[in-house]
Amino acid sequence: MPEAIDEARGARVPFQFIEVDGPSMVPTLYHGDWMLVQYGARVRPGDVVVLRHPFQQDLLVVKRIAERRDGGWWVLGDSPGAGGDSTVYGVVPDELVLAKVRGRLRRRRPWAEGEGQRSVAAVLSWALAAVRPVLSDRSASRRFRAR
Repeated sequence: MPEAIDEARGARVPFQFIEVDGPSMVPTLYHGDWMLVQYGARVRPGDVVVLRHPFQQDLLVVKRIAERRDGGWWVLGDSPGAGGDSTVYGVVPDELVLAKVRGRLRRRRPWAEGEGQRSVAAVLSWALAAVRPVLSDRSASRRFRAR
């Protein structure tokens, strides 16, 4: 994932698809989903963003911005038990926030062995549910601040 971000930033590509790896953003993003990210977008509390880990600059993480604090952004995962957010590494400086997540494409779950082909209705149902925008969740942002 880091190579994709670096290549896109160097080429001045405004949008890119990146695969999600890990459970920290469930139920917004699941492991294996693809997210559409926009580089250089203005961010605000409630937005889901891609950022460089403050202690491991080669590691990229996806988190939701909870609030603005002195020195940068307080970010949290949507899955409280997953960890690896500002409760561990503190405030994230502005320069480490790389992109804003604009949408997601849910991966298609493989069907069971021997089930055969999926019906047209099942494929259409998946297609309609798979592509969704990732919007700012103000209620989640307020909920995080209340902790």
